[in-house]
Amino acid sequence: MEIYALTKEHALWDKTIAYAENCPWKAGPYLANLMRQNKFQDWERVFVACEGENIVGYCTFTEKDELPDIYDFAPFIGFVFVDEKYRGNRISEKMIEAVLKYAGEIGYEAVYLMSGELGLYEKYGFEKIGDYETIFNTVDQLFVRNTRG
Repeated sequence: MEIYALTKEHALWDKTIAYAENCPWKAGPYLANLMRQNKFQDWERVFVACEGENIVGYCTFTEKDELPDIYDFAPFIGFVFVDEKYRGNRISEKMIEAVLKYAGEIGYEAVYLMSGELGLYEKYGFEKIGDYETIFNTVDQLFVRNTRG
């Protein structure tokens, strides 16, 4: 299992767009569109997990996620997805650890994450801050984790 941090120049960029576009999760095509339009700052990344030649999961590391601009939390892990066939192998955890390492290397002390999943991200060391309304008029949980564990 390899985890790669992608920018538009990476050889897996277009393959990741196609994978996200065709994944069964409704957020996949949204991410594919963001990638196609390169809506990422220089330091932001799309992380992908690969088993051999196959992409089996992805997540993003960006300044903003689904919180309205009135909040100044940043940066975020978002779009965490693992292919159903590969779930249960700690791939999400491995991608998150790769993001946290990168975030720490570029100077961030904490990283945030929005999720509707109950009990999942606490296993990875995240602490719930509270419930927040999103830009999609839904309510999700906001989590934080220090980049140094």
